[in-house]
Amino acid sequence: MTMEYPRRSMVLALVLLALTACAPQRQSGGSPASMLDSIPVADRRSAPDLSGATLDGSPVHLADYRGKVVVLNVWASWCGPCRAESPELSRAQEHLKAEGIQVLGVSTDADRSKGRAFQREHHLAYPSLHDPSHRQLSRLPKGYLYQALPFTLFIDRRGRIAATYVSTLTEADVRRVTAPLLRESVR
Repeated sequence: MTMEYPRRSMVLALVLLALTACAPQRQSGGSPASMLDSIPVADRRSAPDLSGATLDGSPVHLADYRGKVVVLNVWASWCGPCRAESPELSRAQEHLKAEGIQVLGVSTDADRSKGRAFQREHHLAYPSLHDPSHRQLSRLPKGYLYQALPFTLFIDRRGRIAATYVSTLTEADVRRVTAPLLRESVR
């Protein structure tokens, strides 16, 4: 009987932790006012050249997509909201690539095979950088690395962070956020 109470407390703590894991909080301690945070052109910071191997082992560099609007989506195979948004992001990639949009995932799965299985299961139409230790993500400017999954950074055609989105995206969301970015000058 003495073990019953600690077990219930531990289970309750784990459930509460899982429920709060999706709370939109920046690692810097701040909290965005909404799911979408658009950044004025004058205040945009350059995105670091995240690079490494994709889940399939191919090299990938964020800088290779300069000139395109990049939808940088951070996910994990165990994340329910990530599972919900992945078909939407695949459709966005397929429907918008001709307009200059590139979706690039960042898998935070420790086990590469789980990320690859997720990629196959959800028929992802875009590559995903494998970053289990957050080595690449930790290079983001302060305030842009969120504790919750999924989160997405929108990178303008000049390689600057133009918007953040902390929640599940739809193809319509991607269209809405990227439309003004596509109209901006590349210079």
